[in-house]
Amino acid sequence: MEQIKYKRILLKLSGEALGNDSGVGIDPQCAVRIANRVKEVHQMGVDVAIVIGAGNLWRGKQGLDLGMDRATADYMGMLATVMNGLALMDALESINVVTRLQSAIEMRSVAEPYIRRRAIRHMEKGRVVIFGGGTGNPYFSTDTAAALRAMEIDADVVIKATKVDGVYDSDPKVNPNAIKFDHLTYIDTLNMRLEVMDSTAISLCMENKLPILVLNLFDPSALKKSILGEPIGTLVDDIP
Repeated sequence: MEQIKYKRILLKLSGEALGNDSGVGIDPQCAVRIANRVKEVHQMGVDVAIVIGAGNLWRGKQGLDLGMDRATADYMGMLATVMNGLALMDALESINVVTRLQSAIEMRSVAEPYIRRRAIRHMEKGRVVIFGGGTGNPYFSTDTAAALRAMEIDADVVIKATKVDGVYDSDPKVNPNAIKFDHLTYIDTLNMRLEVMDSTAISLCMENKLPILVLNLFDPSALKKSILGEPIGTLVDDIP
């Protein structure tokens, strides 16, 4: 029988993962592809919770550059994460994975309000839980929401799904000599200003000794390998 390293995970997805080739909009085929990755590890007996960004639909910086109020721009982004959550929930349920969407901003017609104990109970019953609406507060990113929710549900790891196979010292798409890190400490990540997650999210994980694993979601086997503890991506923790 396969040995599982992580029994409960918080999967952090970018909104662009649902987008078209340019990372814009919602492509139902991309949603189904992600759903199949999730289903594979869910069938292994892993509790799965998901936080998804909204960069495919709205970027607050665009609004700020045009003079929009920061809080308003952030709330628009939080609402967009619920739209992405609905799309991913639909994709998961289309392949027979029972899913619940919870939102930190109440909108009972489309999502349950976020209640920590209810979310945990859903996972105990074998359901995938998607957390939308960010933290429910402006000025906090979905990275921070992912770290917060992971701690609240007692996840074993935050898995940051990206388009590259780990963390590099520079952009590997621009610099062919970029060096990939297999392991980093939280302090190294902060000091080197590496784009793993934002500093607030990393600090939260550091204070609560919650490991972060960065991997390439577009590698069909990456998520499963991570669950089995195989060396993949970049692991960020407090071990020197």
